[in-house]
Amino acid sequence: MQLLQYIIQQTQLSSKSVENTISLLNEDATIPFISRYRKEMTGNLDEVEIGKIVNFKEIFEALEKRKKAILKALEEQNVLTAELAQKVNNSKDMIALEDLYLPFKKKRKTKAETARLQGLEPLAKMIMSQRVNDLEHTASKYTSNEVETIEDALEGARFIIAEWINERTDIRNNIRRELERYSTISSKVVKKEIDNEKAQKFKDYFDWSESLMRIPSHRLLAILRAENEGFIRVKIEIDKERVLQKMEDRIIRSQNECSEQIQLAIEDAYKRLLFPSLSNEALSIAKEKADENAILVFAKNLKQLLLGAPLGEKRILAIDPGFRSGCKVVCLNEQGDLLHNENIYPHEPQKQTIEAIKKISSLAESYNIEAIAIGNGTASRETEQLVQKIQFKNKVEVFVVSEAGASIYSASKIARDEFPNYDVTVRGSVSIGRRLQDPLAELVKIDAKSIGVGQYQHDVDQSKLKKALDTTVESCVNTVGVNINTASESLLSYVSGIGPKIAENIVNYRNENGSFTSRTAIKKVPRLGGKAFEQSAGFLRIKNGKNPLDDSGVHPESYALVDKMAKDNKVKVVDFIRNKEVLQKINLKNYISETIGLPTLEDIIKELEKPGVDPREKAKAFSFDQNIKSISDLKTGQILPGIVNNITNFGCFVDIGIKESGLIHVSNLSDTFVKDVNAIVALNQQILVKVLEVDVVRKRIQLALVK
Repeated sequence: MQLLQYIIQQTQLSSKSVENTISLLNEDATIPFISRYRKEMTGNLDEVEIGKIVNFKEIFEALEKRKKAILKALEEQNVLTAELAQKVNNSKDMIALEDLYLPFKKKRKTKAETARLQGLEPLAKMIMSQRVNDLEHTASKYTSNEVETIEDALEGARFIIAEWINERTDIRNNIRRELERYSTISSKVVKKEIDNEKAQKFKDYFDWSESLMRIPSHRLLAILRAENEGFIRVKIEIDKERVLQKMEDRIIRSQNECSEQIQLAIEDAYKRLLFPSLSNEALSIAKEKADENAILVFAKNLKQLLLGAPLGEKRILAIDPGFRSGCKVVCLNEQGDLLHNENIYPHEPQKQTIEAIKKISSLAESYNIEAIAIGNGTASRETEQLVQKIQFKNKVEVFVVSEAGASIYSASKIARDEFPNYDVTVRGSVSIGRRLQDPLAELVKIDAKSIGVGQYQHDVDQSKLKKALDTTVESCVNTVGVNINTASESLLSYVSGIGPKIAENIVNYRNENGSFTSRTAIKKVPRLGGKAFEQSAGFLRIKNGKNPLDDSGVHPESYALVDKMAKDNKVKVVDFIRNKEVLQKINLKNYISETIGLPTLEDIIKELEKPGVDPREKAKAFSFDQNIKSISDLKTGQILPGIVNNITNFGCFVDIGIKESGLIHVSNLSDTFVKDVNAIVALNQQILVKVLEVDVVRKRIQLALVK
């Protein structure tokens, strides 16, 4: 099967769309670039559809690579026939391919191999023929110094037969079907761990059983984590007797002494070879699906977080709150540059409340502060309540900002390079303030896994997780666009076609030569060649540049077309932009060519109407219930404001202003069935919740969404 045919079969997309997308990918085009600027070639495929093509392309290429390796190994063993080569080449998945290779795979010394070396393979073949009348007499001919008794000979023959049974594709596939449809996964607590405090969070799985096919991804990952930490033992089970009967029906054709030996070999093959291998395979497949599910949820959450509402270019006073060590205060200008930093000690044990209020008020006035960002960690509520009491001379909005990953950033090389003369506490506070200004620009500096919007991120396939999260960050950065004259190296590295090295070169060039005045000037950056320019230019913004189109999503390759449109309408390009009256009168069909069709033309008009518009909403101030300071203050039935801070397949977690987040189970999100939690709530959404249940000992809070 060819790559094109395989992807079409898997995605059900049109042949032309897939073929052109593969061609673009082979030319190192990125997903954001293809989906945004090559719509005519792909048939208007979006990023998700192109991502599927990329995924299946990689799967196919891995399969083809494995086929070549297997064919080479078979050829070296002199066992490759035309029929076997055809079967290998026609394999459509890795499992079927490995099953074909199994009989020829070099094995460590097995019981069957030992029996073969003892000369027992002819006896095994005679038993499998099921035509031997006097088996004891026949087996006696195969006794030797190594095979002392008839029973030893029969046992050795059974080992060989068991291996043959294990290598039969039809039997393996039959057991796979049983495992897929009817297997259960069960767990039991390890007795010595039953009172272990760390094990208590897995208490629900101390005695658990469920269909492997139906188990939700989050539960499977939790069970496997508990097993990995040594708190429980996990078993996969199917109806052994039914499987054995099906195997016998396929193999045994007579009722004699041979069939008795074959029956014993079947039981041995199942117990020793087939079930251990295929149950592990089934669990591995279930784990892979659970990983994919968890990674998808993580990626969705990350996208919502990265595209969270920015406050924009405002002067910020940011506070990293604390008790004994005090609160670290920094003041930032509109661009996020550090203007001032110092400590205040408003809480226990120092309790310098009045001094702290005076200091915050004074700093707000001195630095023309427009908003205050307070980290949501230790002493956050107390600090927020303190700030809310201050009577500022000018209007100052107060925001509580997630600190997740701030400590990772503050100790990172990126932070040390940005602030070499300041300690981690100052860097952490700066990060909190910048997150309020622009969450995307700040959060890209942190390893996505450290942001804390997923579940079991350390338990899933790490390479797949990294790839999915990097793709998500890249998509978000290119959706918003990047100001090349202010963007950090981290932010620039995610722009289509750029990457870390060119991002470093851009920043160095900017530092040495000043701001870029046009997109074409970007070509002067070392190693930023024609391909990188093509891929990146449309996503980079030049504010107040020579060409007004440089601050839009219009790609430079379409500038000549825009000039023609403007001339045809007797206006200059600068007057053409935002001129809805003129733009809406244009007959786009007049500008269709071999390379540019309606989708691209419609995108150009949309950009000209609102060039460089930020697709994100603006940040809104929010206040928690001032009477709730700890979990012990919660009572059943209370209605409280909260912010969604994590989304899973089984519900969402809500910050209600205390250390512990509450859970709205999926069943409490709506009166009707909820297929997708993201369809009901979004990350960072401000909502009202009702307290259903409070477990102070286990620190669990059950909530319901208030409509």
